[in-house]
Amino acid sequence: MPVPPDPVLKAAVRWLEHLPTSEVTRTRALFISYNAFGDLTPTQYSAAYDWLQKVGIIDTSGRVISPSPQRSELFEAAISGTLWLADADVLVSSTTELPEDAMRAANTLGLSPRQALALVRHSWGKVDTAERHRIGSAGEHALMKLLSDATSATVRHMAAESDGYGYDISVETPSRSIHLEVKTTIRRGRLRIYLSRNEFETSTQDPTWVLTVLRLSHDLQPLAVATVDRDWLLAAVPADQTLGGRWESARLDVPPEATSSGMHPMVTSLLTSPVPILVGEPPWPG
Repeated sequence: MPVPPDPVLKAAVRWLEHLPTSEVTRTRALFISYNAFGDLTPTQYSAAYDWLQKVGIIDTSGRVISPSPQRSELFEAAISGTLWLADADVLVSSTTELPEDAMRAANTLGLSPRQALALVRHSWGKVDTAERHRIGSAGEHALMKLLSDATSATVRHMAAESDGYGYDISVETPSRSIHLEVKTTIRRGRLRIYLSRNEFETSTQDPTWVLTVLRLSHDLQPLAVATVDRDWLLAAVPADQTLGGRWESARLDVPPEATSSGMHPMVTSLLTSPVPILVGEPPWPG
């Protein structure tokens, strides 16, 4: 959904200024009847009202849902449907890189470029958190099915039981157990993962802990599997700077040379069916 046109955003501001103290019919009549509001058309006021309902700022009766909606809330709603927002962490690193539609909305709403940049980052954070959860869950379930179909070992979804294990999937035989931490992406050109402190500390204490990455298509179908090199991981995580502080979550950009296509040999040795994706066919994209 594109950013609403400037007149619609301007009309939205006026709706939010008047609706808390006046009913919808009276406010609409005010906009149409008074010359002070005549710079916008009735159609633009109607479009703004419909948009405010669509993005959840007012309810179906015209009641403002937020107790005191700010222009920042309008800005975040305006950019929420843009195609670039999902990649804003890469595309927008400074005010000079703000997309044209974001700058236009900021100007209309009286926000500075610095405020707009902060709101873009805040909006991206909310979108990214929800998207990572959706994709991560899909990846874990997809790998569970691939492994269950390819081995007679017991495959357990540990993350469904608790997030305290430090890994997501356990592959168990009577004589051994392999612990897989699963990271999932739908991006082809870049592999960015988030590692918790618990996951990292588990990796240092558990020799059977393996960091596995799964690439899914946009419709969440498995495309490729790779294993991240443990030595690279240990060197890449941040170091605690003082005894009084420590990192709890790290964002890591994994280079192609730190991955190898397919599951770890500990896992492939247990496969009873030659599933190509699990042994690195097709190879992980470089």
